[in-house]
Amino acid sequence: MTMYQLRRSDDRGKADHGWLKSHHTFSFAEYYDTAFMGFRALRVINEDHVAAGGGFPTHPHRDMEILTYMVSGELEHRDTLGNGALIRRGELQYMSAGTGIRHSEFNPHAQEIAHLLQIWVMPDREGHPPAYGQKSFLSQLEAGQLTLLASQGGRGESLKVHQDMSLWGGWMAPGNVVLPLESDRYGWLQMVKGRARFGGEILHAGDAMAVGAEEAPVLALLEDCEFLFFDLA
Repeated sequence: MTMYQLRRSDDRGKADHGWLKSHHTFSFAEYYDTAFMGFRALRVINEDHVAAGGGFPTHPHRDMEILTYMVSGELEHRDTLGNGALIRRGELQYMSAGTGIRHSEFNPHAQEIAHLLQIWVMPDREGHPPAYGQKSFLSQLEAGQLTLLASQGGRGESLKVHQDMSLWGGWMAPGNVVLPLESDRYGWLQMVKGRARFGGEILHAGDAMAVGAEEAPVLALLEDCEFLFFDLA
C-alpha cells in the first residue's frame, strides 16, 4: 500500500527579514515544528524571495550538501574555494560544505526579486572535502523532460552529491507522469508552479507530499507544472 503525507504551503514556517521573505518546509532557524524536522536525508527546503540588492553576507557551513534551484531572477555566489558565479533559472548549484566552507549570495539586480529554493541534504558521512558545482539543465527542462538534476555519483549529466538520493526536475504539460521511485525507497514531491493531483490530493505551488511506495507513483498534472521530486533511501 502506498503511503502519503501532505505538507501544505500555507502551513510552512514563515520569516520576513525585509530583504528576505522565506517559507520553511522543515524546522529552520527560529521556526521549530517537531512534526517536520526533515524527511529521510532531506533536511531543509526553504523557498526564498531575495529583494533586489539584498543577500546573505559571508557565512560558514559544514557537513551539509546544499543545492540552490532558481525559480526566477539571478543569484550571485562567492565562496572561499575561489568560486564566483551567477545562478540562473534552469540551473542547479551544488555546494558540499564538507570540512568547512564560507560563502555569500546576493541578488545583483536593481529591481528584480530572486526567487529560489534552497535545499539541504545530510551527507553520507562527515568530513568530505568542500566542493562546488553548477550546471544548466535548461534545454532538457524546456523540452518537457523529467530531468535528473543531482544524484549520488553524478549519474548521466547530473551533479554529484554525497548521499544516496536522486533529485529530478520537471517543467511539464498536463498529463500523467510516472515518478521514478522503487518499492524500497521514499519520495518527496515539491510543487513549484501549477496544479496537480497526487495521493488523492490536489496540490498547488508550494505544496508538498511525502510518499513511500510499493509501486511507482503517478503524478497527474492538471495544467502546466513545475516540480521537484526527491528519491531517497
